[in-house]
Amino acid sequence: MSGSDFLLELRCEEVPARMQAGARAELEKLFRREMDAAGVALGEITVWSTPRRLALIARGLPEATEAVREEAKGPPEGAPDQAVDGFCRKNGVTRDQLELRDVKGRNTYFAVIEKPGREVKDLLADAIPAIIRDFAWPKSMRWGANSISTESLRWVRPLSGIVAILGEDLVECQVDGIQSGYATHGHRFHCPGEITIGSADDYAEKLRACHVIVDHEERQDSVREGAKKAAEAAGLTLVEDEGLVIENAGLTEWPVPLLGRFDEDFLDVPPEVIQLTARVNQKYFVCEDKAGKLANAFVCTANIAAEDPAVVVDGNRKVLAARLSDARFFWELDQKTTLAEHAKKLERITFHEKLGTVADKVERVAKLARWLCEEGIVKGADPDLAEQAARLCKADLVTEMVGEFPELQGVMGGYYAEKEGLPQEVSDAIRDHYKPVGQGDEVPTAPVTVAVSLADKLDTLAGFFSMGETPTGSKDPFALRRAALGILRLLTENELRLSLHKPELFIINNLLEHHQADEEILQRRDIFDWISDVADIEPRGEQGDYALAEIRGEVEAPLDVGYMYDLLDFFADRLKVQQREAGVRHDLIDAVFALGGEDDLVRLLARVHALQSFMDTEDGANLLAGYKRAANILKKEDWHGIEGEIAQTGEEDPLSEVDDPDLKEVVAAKMADRHARQLSYSPEPAEKALIEALNAAEPSAAQGIAAEDFEAAMAALASLRAPIDRFFDEVTVNDDDQNKRTSRLDMLARFRAAVHNVADFSRIEG
Repeated sequence: MSGSDFLLELRCEEVPARMQAGARAELEKLFRREMDAAGVALGEITVWSTPRRLALIARGLPEATEAVREEAKGPPEGAPDQAVDGFCRKNGVTRDQLELRDVKGRNTYFAVIEKPGREVKDLLADAIPAIIRDFAWPKSMRWGANSISTESLRWVRPLSGIVAILGEDLVECQVDGIQSGYATHGHRFHCPGEITIGSADDYAEKLRACHVIVDHEERQDSVREGAKKAAEAAGLTLVEDEGLVIENAGLTEWPVPLLGRFDEDFLDVPPEVIQLTARVNQKYFVCEDKAGKLANAFVCTANIAAEDPAVVVDGNRKVLAARLSDARFFWELDQKTTLAEHAKKLERITFHEKLGTVADKVERVAKLARWLCEEGIVKGADPDLAEQAARLCKADLVTEMVGEFPELQGVMGGYYAEKEGLPQEVSDAIRDHYKPVGQGDEVPTAPVTVAVSLADKLDTLAGFFSMGETPTGSKDPFALRRAALGILRLLTENELRLSLHKPELFIINNLLEHHQADEEILQRRDIFDWISDVADIEPRGEQGDYALAEIRGEVEAPLDVGYMYDLLDFFADRLKVQQREAGVRHDLIDAVFALGGEDDLVRLLARVHALQSFMDTEDGANLLAGYKRAANILKKEDWHGIEGEIAQTGEEDPLSEVDDPDLKEVVAAKMADRHARQLSYSPEPAEKALIEALNAAEPSAAQGIAAEDFEAAMAALASLRAPIDRFFDEVTVNDDDQNKRTSRLDMLARFRAAVHNVADFSRIEG
């Protein structure tokens, strides 16, 4: 027998549009919870929302649940009364209902719980109040006389009605004085009276007949298509905005998009301002003309099929005109003060208590932007323009317009710079220096903009890392992950050859940040030469901490640059995430990162991409198999090379801890002799072929890497594929002859090392 469909509608005052998607998910979650607990099998579930109701339809519910027999094992016979009584309470039985059974030769109590089947209608009657009382809203309220009690019902807005029908039968329940029934209400204006619902099947159509489209996705389609048609009818193109589509669908039960016009004089205001004014304040769409410029038109979404739409449009036009008048006032007022004057007010805004004011940050960014240009890191950028743009890039933060629309920071600064007649490169850099903001955002390419954007983000990262303010888990209050990804995209997409391993950038930042050197010293060109001289000093040691203080007494306090190394690890992690999202295999990224010593991101990614292309070929797959076979043999034999007889020190250089000069010379001579020694036997053909292949491949791969021609380096590795396969097929590595065994193991180690010069193949899966 087929099941019955269940309808639940919870009607209330207006639910904010932003909460409706979450409410739909919450309703389905709680309904499933209650039905699962009751043992009711569920099929298709549909959940809808409008501003005034949440509705759920569950198809094919059974008439009743099946009887269930459950058994629970308890304590053994003779256990303390307290344990037996507790077991009885837990399972809802009495002592005389317990059964004794033999379990491994010992009588043990068992509770047999017979749960008879229940009518699903009764289960739903119990479930509905639980769902309503447990419903989680981002914000909720109490209302009416009962609101003085903390036990009274909470809901997003006052709950006014419950429809609960299983098949054609009413599910009777009551919540906070609200009794379930068959009646709901239609559109507030078109059909405010009661509507009687017969079942889940006629619910949507009866509401539609009363000007309510209960399916939120259908309303979204209506808004999307209606707004587009309204614009096209006027010869315009709608500026698409899916967020606005969803919001308008959440504000209306019977959406009717209408096009209106505003005064053309408002077009003197920047288009971003007009769009934000219409969108944020009024939930209106805007339109563009055939030339792609903003038109003096808007599309509002009415919640009524008006007899005279022009009246509705005119009312919306007046409201929008008032908002645009405010925006124009801000636009004109801000221009009465130059950006340089605005920038002085940044001294009043704290960037961070440990990093000073926004004015302090601007000072650091300006110097760093100039340095990036002067060092040729950002090629083609005028240092003077970069510094000028950096000094003005945050000035719009104190303007009236950005105070009203924080989303326009940077954008408004660019417009104000243009109005002042500043160089175009400066206004563009001010406008775009926050970019890229997200993964899909445009990456600046104009040199001056790149310099300012890069300096701004580097300063932010270095500053917060120097204080130990690093992202932890999902917490990143200062958006440092976003800043790091922005830096990575600026470097890679503009092919900037910046070595992140060298600490010049971060030392400069730290000097400026903590005012550890006076302005005269920082402006001297030789400070950068000095920084280059000490760039390789190890951090955290005595040298690293005090190197700065030893430079001709120019700096009063020691400088610890250890935080920089944490920052480099952070960059590496962000780069891995970015490349994985771009479709690059994580194991190949690890294989290149594992080489270490590489901090030029353009070069590093070129190697990763070449490796991925190589591993997609047959040569790559077979070479990996040969590598893994060689590595496994060397591991099994615990092979440390022909130097294995010398005690391991844990250093990369086995001579690093040899203090005796005479002994050191002896050991060095012995190692050179062992490496130069010719084979003491005639190699087999396959063995000879591998030696010759290695002799050719090693220098070819090295030349390719040096020239950053990683495809050529991969091709050199590919030449080893056939020789190593043949070697394994024809040559016995663990020969009884110790000299042959040693030489062949050393040959495999040489093969492994040749491959490792390109990438650490041990990190590659397959």
